[in-house]
Amino acid sequence: MEINEVISNVHVYGLEDAARGSKYSFAVDLEKVSGEITPTVRKLAACGLGEGHDNFLNGVVVQFDLTFTNKAWVEAERYHFLDFVSSQSTMHRITKFDLDKAFIEYTDKRMIAILKEMVADYNETAARDAKDPSLPEKYLRILYSTPSGLRLTAKMTTNYRQLKTIYRQRKNHRLPEWRTFCAWIETLPESGLITGNIEE
Repeated sequence: MEINEVISNVHVYGLEDAARGSKYSFAVDLEKVSGEITPTVRKLAACGLGEGHDNFLNGVVVQFDLTFTNKAWVEAERYHFLDFVSSQSTMHRITKFDLDKAFIEYTDKRMIAILKEMVADYNETAARDAKDPSLPEKYLRILYSTPSGLRLTAKMTTNYRQLKTIYRQRKNHRLPEWRTFCAWIETLPESGLITGNIEE
């Protein structure tokens, strides 16, 4: 999987300010505190998950578009600070998607064909009579029959500290999307603060 198939429209904010803030605990004259990423800043970032010395990483905000399958989205929802700004919706648009392009390559083509038949039937019925009483049930059947390989895009906001947790937990994950996501993390500015690889 290519990174640009999964991640796009990336913006990173606050890296220098967060590095500066990491030095406040021992600062007396804040005018002399710089935003330089020093060995001490890297040491703070490299602390173990949950130790708290890496709290300054919360100040490095990352916004991006993320395209995951339903299978990967279910797993992504466990991360408390991986926030959805907005996303595509099967609830509103499942009968409008180009289903030939909407699924990851691992989705069985037979399942997609069945879904396409159901969508065609729904759309034909709706075109004939938008008040047909069978439409709500047909729509639910489509929603619940959609394979988990459907890819949807969401605008996300997170921070370097949450990415640190995700990277440690997902870099060798079975789903290719997670491995691609972690490869993208490695391309972020000063990614060593996230990955622990300070020889970048």
